[in-house]
Amino acid sequence: MAFVSVHEVKVIHLHSATKLSFEVVQTALDHHTDVLFVNRKGHPIGRLWGNTFGSISTIRKNQLKFSQSSTGVEWVRTVLKQKAENQSNVLELLSLLSEIPIDILLQKINRYAEKFVNFKHEDFSETFASFRGFEGSCSKYYFEGIKLILPQKYRFERRSQHPALDMFNCLLNYGYGMLYAHCESALIRAGIDPAIGVMHRDEYNRPVLVYDFIEKFRHWIDYVVCHLCLQEVIFEEFFDVENQQFWLNTYGKRILIQSINEYLEELISLEGLSRSRLNHLELEAQRLASMLKKI
Repeated sequence: MAFVSVHEVKVIHLHSATKLSFEVVQTALDHHTDVLFVNRKGHPIGRLWGNTFGSISTIRKNQLKFSQSSTGVEWVRTVLKQKAENQSNVLELLSLLSEIPIDILLQKINRYAEKFVNFKHEDFSETFASFRGFEGSCSKYYFEGIKLILPQKYRFERRSQHPALDMFNCLLNYGYGMLYAHCESALIRAGIDPAIGVMHRDEYNRPVLVYDFIEKFRHWIDYVVCHLCLQEVIFEEFFDVENQQFWLNTYGKRILIQSINEYLEELISLEGLSRSRLNHLELEAQRLASMLKKI
């Protein structure tokens, strides 16, 4: 049996049939360790946390102003432009690894990345509607490129989320669920209410700000999943198939979770700071909180 220091445990995922003692939960709360209840798709359906957000209430009061202001629109514009650029970078890197040319698709994605910058409209709802259109077009070309790059047995007909209809989408959906949990935790620790969205407007009991915030980081999961497929280390035995719906089983989760965690803990340099990817995500939430304090 291996033992791990409590200071090294960042998050505890609880799946069905998992049991924890009161002492374990109390220790997790004392050390600000996330305790998440996760469904079979990898998405958090609940969490345990302490009695407070991570910072002053001014942040959450100002979120309402931010969500309906031009500052909020510009933040979304920056996030979506960065998402498009990240998609282009991932495709370019994967094409080099696979030696499959996708120059035309890259050009299309880059054109839409510029549209995020150039589109101006006084009506916020019209702006966000256009942003969604640009984002949808970018994603269409992006996943067309990924489909060409992947080995034949991992190629997919289309993006399928609820539920996944193939191995690749199953891996991607589970990975996004893991990333979603990290994003929600980072926002809460920074003192931000994840339920007050900007482009993704209020939905009953849904942390919609996470849907906005996560967009800059989705490419991390894309790269890990694509890299596993390019290495051809993903097998049919990693999935349970029910009514043509794909679900990761214990063996598949073990490979994917370990690969994603190692990738998120890898040190990279962004804006002159050498930190793990997970720490960069936390810093981004803190920067957003600092912006909200000044509104």
